[in-house]
Amino acid sequence: MSLLPFFQWCYQTPIGEGIRESTWLFPVIEAFHLIGLGLTAGAVLIVDLRLLGVGLRRQPVAQLAAATQPWLLGSLALMFSSGIPLFLSEATKCYYSPPFWVKMTSLFLVLLFTFTVLRRVTQMDLTSDRPQLGRVTALISLVLWFGVAWGGRWIGFS
Repeated sequence: MSLLPFFQWCYQTPIGEGIRESTWLFPVIEAFHLIGLGLTAGAVLIVDLRLLGVGLRRQPVAQLAAATQPWLLGSLALMFSSGIPLFLSEATKCYYSPPFWVKMTSLFLVLLFTFTVLRRVTQMDLTSDRPQLGRVTALISLVLWFGVAWGGRWIGFS
């Protein structure tokens, strides 16, 4: 089953057409998407670097994760609410873009990982007894987020 008809339908929506026909809509929406990316990166890096043992060592992992959670959720909401219209304006191009599929696969995996494994490791502060678990968890998180960022950056060049 091909997803191409769905992507073509997305491309032809009034939102997609409106963004493509406008001079300013795409760059303005993309600016909000990038602000969301920056906020997401900040929230992720604070926790992942702490799990790696770099910085904020006196603060418990569970406390840092709880403090960054609203920022992570808010920035993800901003990225989804801006990413969907961006996608609608370039849906057919995205269908044929390998970086788009890298981004979407990485995004699915990192969200699943973040809200299951990473959440459990940070909430239970399992790293105090097993620091290697924290390091491995942080590295997986960073690699997956890098896949999202790399794919997103290279969609425009493919």
